[in-house]
Amino acid sequence: MSHFEYIGNLHIHSLYSDGGDNISHIARSATRAGLDFIAINDHDYLTDTLHLEEEGFYEDVLVLVGLEIGGRYHHYLAYDLKKMLKSRGQGPQEVIDQVNGQQGFGFLAHPFEKGMPLTENSMAYTWNDLSVTGFTGVCVWNYTSRWKERVKSALHGLFLLTFKSLSLKPPSRETLAFWDDLCGDKRVVAVGGSDAHGSTFKYASINFKPLSYDHLLRTVNIHILLEKKMSKDFKKAKNQVYGAMREGRLFIAHEKICPAKGFRFSFHSDEGAGLVMGEEGLFQPGDFMISVPRKGEVRLLKDGKLEKAWQGREAVYRVKEKGVYRIEVYRHVFPFGWRPWIFSNPIYLR
Repeated sequence: MSHFEYIGNLHIHSLYSDGGDNISHIARSATRAGLDFIAINDHDYLTDTLHLEEEGFYEDVLVLVGLEIGGRYHHYLAYDLKKMLKSRGQGPQEVIDQVNGQQGFGFLAHPFEKGMPLTENSMAYTWNDLSVTGFTGVCVWNYTSRWKERVKSALHGLFLLTFKSLSLKPPSRETLAFWDDLCGDKRVVAVGGSDAHGSTFKYASINFKPLSYDHLLRTVNIHILLEKKMSKDFKKAKNQVYGAMREGRLFIAHEKICPAKGFRFSFHSDEGAGLVMGEEGLFQPGDFMISVPRKGEVRLLKDGKLEKAWQGREAVYRVKEKGVYRIEVYRHVFPFGWRPWIFSNPIYLR
């Protein structure tokens, strides 16, 4: 079950909407961050068209262009679109249906975010209609959303700027519970993203960029697993990345805590069958194999509840019953304690 691993950052905004730089400069930040691919998701209501002409390889970084579709509520991260799609006058289910009609796919963005108390009066772009269907998955960990919702005062802001990474909270309990509940019925992919804007923050007479692209592209990333090396041909590479995202063959990691390349979570049945993150199979007795690149606290969850926890880099767990299993890894950083690091997609044993 050998795979090739590639690291990317999702949910990035450019000058085509409310971002702070053009795509070529953002791609340079991605190169400096050591990424293999990035995905641009400009707001549909702020951009004139779907800028697919910007897609391609920028040096060794694959740049993909999607959209963040939605206005006041129900933001949808859409990928593999063929033409522009506008949210105005459409409900969230209509948006999802239109994305699927283009053979695209997408994720509910920051469904339970809280907003920034200090300057935004806690305005949040939530998902209020959770009866929608047909979406591929949920963005469970949005760096910018989780960071800014803790900025309650100038003093809080100073602390959070000083310890941008170490102070970051994990995905909210509400978001994880929502996702776990969905996974009980069907495969639902979890992704994470930076929601990078690289924009200037204005407070009183102070203007500065608290969250630059160079910082954000080194934070909450996804690691996809491919059966073959990523192609140097753009169209083939695009299909490979989108294929892994559709299937959930990926995990989410906060790289500022520690580089996460090399994490693995797999199932090996007694009869020789094997599954990796995102895959589903009929239950058979077997073992979970977990490998972490650096020492951490490894937590195995079954149907959303803690099943077992270990400290170290390797773990084996005997599976005796069906369920939806996933991994969370926390890493100890003095003096902040256990910090959220890795969140896997599930292995579904039905």
